[in-house]
Amino acid sequence: MNPVVALLGKRDEPTDALEEYCHYLGEALVSHQIELSVQRVAWDKLGWSQALGELERCAADWKDQWVVLQYTALAWSSRGFPRKILGVLKLLKSLEARAGIVFHDVEPFHGSRLIDRLRRNAQISTMRRAADLADLAIFPVDPSRLSWLKAPPNNALFIPVGPNLPIPTDASPSPRHDLPTVGVFSITGGDKGAQETREILATIRSASERVGKLRLLVFGRHAEVREVALRDGLHGLPVELSVEGVASPPVVVEKLRQCDVVLFVRGVISSRRSSAIAAISCGLPVIAYSGAETAPPVTDAGVVLIPEGCADELAPALVHVLTDEPYRRSLFSRSQTAYERNFCWNQIAAAYAKHLSY
Repeated sequence: MNPVVALLGKRDEPTDALEEYCHYLGEALVSHQIELSVQRVAWDKLGWSQALGELERCAADWKDQWVVLQYTALAWSSRGFPRKILGVLKLLKSLEARAGIVFHDVEPFHGSRLIDRLRRNAQISTMRRAADLADLAIFPVDPSRLSWLKAPPNNALFIPVGPNLPIPTDASPSPRHDLPTVGVFSITGGDKGAQETREILATIRSASERVGKLRLLVFGRHAEVREVALRDGLHGLPVELSVEGVASPPVVVEKLRQCDVVLFVRGVISSRRSSAIAAISCGLPVIAYSGAETAPPVTDAGVVLIPEGCADELAPALVHVLTDEPYRRSLFSRSQTAYERNFCWNQIAAAYAKHLSY
């Protein structure tokens, strides 16, 4: 078995999507004779000086071995100024490891305040320099669509994310349930989540006027935070609401399998949005916003695209999916095919294996 290290920064809570990503990728790489182990640079607990010292001791045994950093801005900085990751890359290169980096954050943070602009500039300069320093720069979206890259670097590789879930191998179209069922998998935190909640409520209110009684399943991150707003907003409507926060991966799969369609309003859909990919992997139609990152292979799936900012178009699209069974089944078929060709972990591992072999 060829050893490869996945290098993570600070652990995210209550669940760490990057660690889950490495877990499923590692399982799939075994068939390619690659053993993926996970290491952390625990700068948040040890401080940067001690954390880099620990890394240097470990990396002494990694000469000519692939070490793949998993990048998000907040994994490497508590305030989103991730320049320290450049020191990590330089250390690995000095010890003659083969350094790769996966850009899970593919764009800098937004915002109009002075601190937001400073943070954005820091992130852009860090990502550009990290891509230059690395032997392999892996992007979960087509790098030609990114605002901060004038042209994809020669070391760029495009590999979509997979579902951080145990997807059954015998997926079949979900039978129509006793009630038309709409799923929402995770809501963003903070003010952005409040806006998403308003869009969900407006869409479900409008759709229930056309379809009649509905079931709305909201689950995953920050779902429980929005339960009161959801119940208040749907009060008196023929909508059966179920809300559950973070759940185990098998429970999430079961929740998704109970849905007829998933509503995705957490920004634009793309091949890096693991919650949307989870729905596609379960063979579900997805109604989502489109934007700069939206491109194949995610557009090959059963995705109904709404222009970003056109929230009033969500409800008609939802009604169409819920009332036209042949259409729903055609979307299922597209999602299933897209999963098998692009988003299953075997395909993702095969793409990695071509470049991580020795």
